[in-house]
Amino acid sequence: MPRPASAVFKNVCPLDCPDTCSMKVTVRDGAAVELKGDAEHPFTRGFLCQKMARYLDRVYSPDRLMHPMKRVGPKGEGRFERISWDEALATITERFDAVAQSADGPQAILPYSYYGTMGKLQASSLDRRFFHRLGASKLDRTICASAGTIGYEYTVGPGRLSADPLAVPNCRFVVNWGSNTVNTNSHLWSLMIEARKRGGATIVTVDPYLSPTARRSDWHIQPRPGTDAALALGLMHVIWRDGLADDDYLARATVGAELLRDRVLSDYPPDRTAAITSVNIDTIETFARRLATDQPSLIRLNYGMQRHHGGGMAVRTIACLPAVVGSWRHPGGGAMLSTSGAYDFDPRLTRPDLSPPGTRTVNMNQLGEALAGELPGPPVRALYVYNSNPAAVAPNQAKVLRGLLREDLFTVVHELFATDTVDYADVVLPATSQLEHVDLHGSYGHHEVMYNPAAINPLGECRSNNDVFRALAGRMGFEPDIFPDDRTLMREALDGGPNLRGVTLERLEAEGSVRLNLPENYAPFADGVFPTPSGKCELYSERMLRDGFDPLPTYIPPHEDPQTKPDLAAKFPIQLLSPPRPQFLNSTFANSPRHRAGAGEPTIEMADSDARSRGLVDGQWAEVFNARGSFRARVSLSKTVRPGVAVATGIYWNKLSPGRSNVNSTTSSALSDMGGGATFFDNLVEVRAAVDSPTEPPSV
Repeated sequence: MPRPASAVFKNVCPLDCPDTCSMKVTVRDGAAVELKGDAEHPFTRGFLCQKMARYLDRVYSPDRLMHPMKRVGPKGEGRFERISWDEALATITERFDAVAQSADGPQAILPYSYYGTMGKLQASSLDRRFFHRLGASKLDRTICASAGTIGYEYTVGPGRLSADPLAVPNCRFVVNWGSNTVNTNSHLWSLMIEARKRGGATIVTVDPYLSPTARRSDWHIQPRPGTDAALALGLMHVIWRDGLADDDYLARATVGAELLRDRVLSDYPPDRTAAITSVNIDTIETFARRLATDQPSLIRLNYGMQRHHGGGMAVRTIACLPAVVGSWRHPGGGAMLSTSGAYDFDPRLTRPDLSPPGTRTVNMNQLGEALAGELPGPPVRALYVYNSNPAAVAPNQAKVLRGLLREDLFTVVHELFATDTVDYADVVLPATSQLEHVDLHGSYGHHEVMYNPAAINPLGECRSNNDVFRALAGRMGFEPDIFPDDRTLMREALDGGPNLRGVTLERLEAEGSVRLNLPENYAPFADGVFPTPSGKCELYSERMLRDGFDPLPTYIPPHEDPQTKPDLAAKFPIQLLSPPRPQFLNSTFANSPRHRAGAGEPTIEMADSDARSRGLVDGQWAEVFNARGSFRARVSLSKTVRPGVAVATGIYWNKLSPGRSNVNSTTSSALSDMGGGATFFDNLVEVRAAVDSPTEPPSV
């Protein structure tokens, strides 16, 4: 059917952000000419973040990859020549088949992806089916949220059920714990402001960094990095000591309350908590009393605080607080880590049954080790990268880049732009943007199911992930019924659990967005029933005990902590955090001239005393380093961190950075306590003056 000359489409922001915004896109004569937030969407409410407001610049960028290419120069130089799709697909299938038929077998092939797009189709359907059917190694996608997810689920049960974001205006005390909500969840921030205006809510931010959210909050509490669990345990001490716990809720809705009470009263008095966290005793006492008495109270947990060795236990510990104070009773109260567990899409969408029994799993944080042949199983001989830019975003960057330089490694990258990872590819495939393909979306920040139509035809020779995997499957001789069309896949996904009742493809196509089958002002645990083995909030967890963890909440220090690793801290005394730059989303948008101009040069935000002791002044180029690597940044004395802590926001592309490296040259591939999570914020470094001024990085 021919497209009308002018039409308005409801599209969905595909990026790794909890807001999952609805966008209205105006298309004239086949070209998208206007994009804005959907005023009719209950969460988007008509506005977009600074990144997505200019998304059409990305769609129509002259730097888009438009044709398949093959490498013609050394790996890492990014020199390619144009080829046809037929040649590209033939090359990939021939190389994959050769590896699969070799002595190493198909497990020597590794897919590598994350959430460059969050769609159920383009991020996790035919890609999984293809690699499972091929028999390739599985990828454990743990770079962002796995530690906190496991810790939260040990406490409240599978599904990560959270407070309803739309009920947040009911709250009187709102805590952003490790969450820069202003930049990373801006529509939730607007609801927090509504709570402040409507009912006088106090907004608190707990963060080692004076983030934009902390600046706009009523109260900023600034613990040392990685000590959040100790702070939460100290709050529990005060709450129980002063008789502020909700004894009724604890009695009927929890297990282990007496054991937890005994632990915190004996082990985490305010003076010890203050010594661990560097938060003063008066702040600990006041915070505890306000959290318990200003009801409804909400704790917005986020993923930054779990990116250290004890991160899973930290989330588990904080997730106990709403049960201790009874805030789960109230709509909007309790805790919010992710709403994604409410989406009961059919898990068969990825067809895990296609993967042969015993197939190994590679943790994506250990890509460097995988490429170096240091993990169990066959060496990685072929790598297929999509929805990710590991050369920039993976930890232990130097090791990753050495692996990507291997001449015997066959690498395919499916991308929109010539990222750092593209420069190491043997075959490059051009990808569609969100406006050029169909997709289905859940969210981890609200409760709407959303449909994304193809508003425009694919530009150049770009193809979606699903189109490429169908083509590869056909050439590999895989069964066609495993790789159906996108409408069939959406119907399969929607054939899920009770929360999807009434959410049909036809309704989504007509309305764009449909709320899950949940009541208004949804309060998941108001009745005290939790989806745990005991049916209660597990302050004591038998499952954790069986899995080898302390069954009670506790404090686990970071791998690299000055208090517990004084010898390492003598060499590298600064705890470095690397949260997102507001103009970027991970490494997405880091090549955009507009976003790069807004972000400015890489910076290292330091305390004045730390800079003075090193002879550094504001605006000076510095080298940030440890035993793993180094990067360059300008010193910023912005009074955002306490002494002994520094912040380098990112993620900048290496090839567009001074010295051609970014903060991940210093981060470790060590894993968190649970869930195999990344430990990006568990990172001791030293800072010194750069020996020379860096040259301006080249343009893309």
